Amino acid sequence: MIQQGKAWKFGANIDTDLLAPISALTSAKPEEGYVQCLQDLDPTFASNCKEGDIFVADENLGIGSSREWAPQYMRSCGIRVILAKSFARIFYRNCFNLAVPALVCAETHKIATDDQLEVDMEKGEVRNLTKGETYKCDTVPAHLMQIVADGGLMPHLKKKFKKAS
Repeated sequence: MIQQGKAWKFGANIDTDLLAPISALTSAKPEEGYVQCLQDLDPTFASNCKEGDIFVADENLGIGSSREWAPQYMRSCGIRVILAKSFARIFYRNCFNLAVPALVCAETHKIATDDQLEVDMEKGEVRNLTKGETYKCDTVPAHLMQIVADGGLMPHLKKKFKKAS
């Protein structure tokens, strides 16, 4: 699976409160709260993010609560791949459950906002088309990529159990 898109670069320790603010979750329609995603760091993120864009961070992305809304809001904004030097464990798994691949990439510090990236998840490779550089990243296990290909954990399980019956 290959994804191309514009990079949105953020720093380290981005927590789930920044990705899915509590004010969005307590509203009458939390599914529409993605417009508040990262509003305290970059108020333009949700409105300017496009389908297929790539989220890039440093260490410890997704620390905080286990709320699934954090990767869901990123997906609702258009993010289709997430790169970081490291992830909080629950956030990492929630990403795949919601069909957003999360790849560990030790060289995210070389990426800037607005760089055009091409991520080859099978090869574990990030090509920075803007800078003409290539970075290695961890490959994603096949069972997690199948969950992404099926549209997330619930559609994946429905497909799997339908085959079994």
